[in-house]
Parts: sequence; structure tokens; C-alpha cells
Amino acid sequence: MARDLTPKYTVPGIERAAAGRIIDVLRLRLHALNDLHLTLKHIHWNVVGPHFIAVHQMVDPQVDRVRDMADDVAERIAALGGVAQGTPGSLVKERTWDDYSIGREDAIAHLGALDVVYTGVIEDVRAAIKVVGEIDPATEDLLIEQLRDLEQFQWFVRAHVESAGGTLTTARAETEEDAAKAAKA
Repeated sequence: MARDLTPKYTVPGIERAAAGRIIDVLRLRLHALNDLHLTLKHIHWNVVGPHFIAVHQMVDPQVDRVRDMADDVAERIAALGGVAQGTPGSLVKERTWDDYSIGREDAIAHLGALDVVYTGVIEDVRAAIKVVGEIDPATEDLLIEQLRDLEQFQWFVRAHVESAGGTLTTARAETEEDAAKAAKA
């Protein structure tokens, strides 16, 4: 039986049903951000090879910012009258993607896989912006700010898997495994 997630109250100027739609979108954004910061820490802990320290140090500020993004999304959910479900069980139950699949691996392989991860997250944020933008400019603004940072992080990652001629080694990869292999090749 589906629960009614319509909030009992919300911010002034937004109907409760509309707030419920925003909360629904933000719930998946919260799960994606929590998953992303754990994935980034996983990479931080499992990266090896000659580029270890560069990637190890590049990832930590991304972890911190993504955690801040998750906090901002959770607080927006609460402000709209919703409940921010930040538990691992909720994340696993409701996510629409698989777990990060690369274990202990070379830095370039992890960066190739991370490029695919960022592509998925960024595409989902853009879709969320379209939905909430029709209802609430404050939530839209929050997501746009996060989009800028996520795109910058992907740019940092792509700088490691791009040729001097501008070709991404991961351009044709559809999975993390394919991207990891392509980046190493």
C-alpha cells in the first residue's frame, strides 16, 4: 500500500500537492547525493597506482561538497513539510541505479568509471530542474547551484581521461566497467 506523502503544511505560496511533487523529486536527489558521496569515499579508499595521491586528494573536497548538497536537499524537504529519508535502507529501496561496481583499481580506471557516474547524476539533476522549475524557483535555484558544482567535478575527472585533442576515452562507454577499461586502454 502506497503512503500518502503529501505534506500537512508547506511554505507559503506553494500548494500542498505541488510541495508533495517537489518532495518526491528531492527524495531521489537526496538518495543520489548520499550514494555519490559514499561512492566518492569508496574511490578515495580504493584508488591505487601512480596517480593515487592526485586522485585521493581531488576526491575529498568533492565528498565534502556533495555531503553539503545532501544536507541542503534534506533541509529543503523539511522546509516543504516533508520527511528527509536519509537511511541506507531508504536509499537502497528507492534508488533507480546499481551500486558502484569498481573495487581496488588504478586511478585512471576509477576516473573513467566516475565520469559515467557523474553523467548519470547530472542528467538526473537536469531532469529534476525541469520538474521543480515549473513549481518553485527556490528549489530550482538550489538544484541549479548543485548542477554547476557537479559539472565542475565532472570536468576535473574528465581532464584525466581526455586526450590533448579533446577526445574522451570514456566517450562510448555505457557502464562503469566499460569506462574503467576504456580509460586504462
